[in-house]
Amino acid sequence: MARLLVLASTSPFRRELLARLQIPFETVAPQTDESALPGETPVATARRLAEAKARAVMQRYPDALIIGSDQVAANGNERFGKPERRENAIAQLRLMRGKEVVFHTGLCLLNAETSRAQVCCVDTHVGFRDLDDAEIESYLDKEDALNCAGSAKSEGLGISLLSYLRGDDPNALIGLPLIALCDMLRAEGLRLP
Repeated sequence: MARLLVLASTSPFRRELLARLQIPFETVAPQTDESALPGETPVATARRLAEAKARAVMQRYPDALIIGSDQVAANGNERFGKPERRENAIAQLRLMRGKEVVFHTGLCLLNAETSRAQVCCVDTHVGFRDLDDAEIESYLDKEDALNCAGSAKSEGLGISLLSYLRGDDPNALIGLPLIALCDMLRAEGLRLP
């Protein structure tokens, strides 16, 4: 019998990405506090929250392979979460213009049966153009990016705000590093493709 695969996320972006692998899976909402701990680096936050999300649903799925993922966008000590409101998105894009923002995407594959967790972080370096206020307003008029860390969807019109993307997996920026996930799934005995 095939192992149940569970995505511990309500993100439609992560669900769409995981569907590309053509493996049946279920989704469930993890109940986790996504706040950073005092003094915690963005990488440590992303890794910790990815694992915490997977472990949060472990009791409901004791025989499953559970995927948790979390993303933290940062420039130095400045972190950029999901803006949720237009005013916040405008403020974020103003702060990021002309700068490089690193999107740290934490990934965990938890074998609930053995409690073994494979955890990694995949970074994407994103250069934002020196945007003027009119470009920011025009972008937000045309694309709903209020549920995206950093207020821009690189898979949509948000690509026009960027000067470069650098990283090992373009899917990581959208929210789920599929290359690393495939390696983790293979380590658990799943055959891909």
